[in-house]
Amino acid sequence: MSEPISVLFICLGNICRSPLAEAVFRELVAAEGLEDRFLVDSAGTSGYHDGEPPDRRTADVAGRRGIRVTGTSRRVTPDDIDRFDYLVAMDARNRSAMERLVGADDGDGRVLMLREFDPESDGDLDVPDPYFGGPRGFEDVHDIVERSARGLLQEIRRRHGL
Repeated sequence: MSEPISVLFICLGNICRSPLAEAVFRELVAAEGLEDRFLVDSAGTSGYHDGEPPDRRTADVAGRRGIRVTGTSRRVTPDDIDRFDYLVAMDARNRSAMERLVGADDGDGRVLMLREFDPESDGDLDVPDPYFGGPRGFEDVHDIVERSARGLLQEIRRRHGL
């Protein structure tokens, strides 16, 4: 068996959007029976929340939908740049931060925006930060992440012949 396909989801603090995307993507991969083919993680471009669990509101919304969001916040490391095949940013600010970290090494397009794969995107590729958006914001973000993660998995499967 070949090396697993590695996917890192990235937001600012790694407590709302990226851990949700990680959990949703893991569930989708498991539903397809591909757990042994993927390495999935999340991180933040800042260290604001290092060591903290996912935001309770994110975990609550996901839990009501049958998704378990776990882990602790961490910051993106230089090792992540070498280790992950896909670096999937939640918004333009974090994509720019990742492009600076990756530098000229991104000739193969490893830095992506999650909403590039959202069939309902209206051209705005940012997954909004729900942190200050109230309860509805977390519901909306979960919908966006779920649609986009499905599209991302479909694209990765296409690229890798899975």
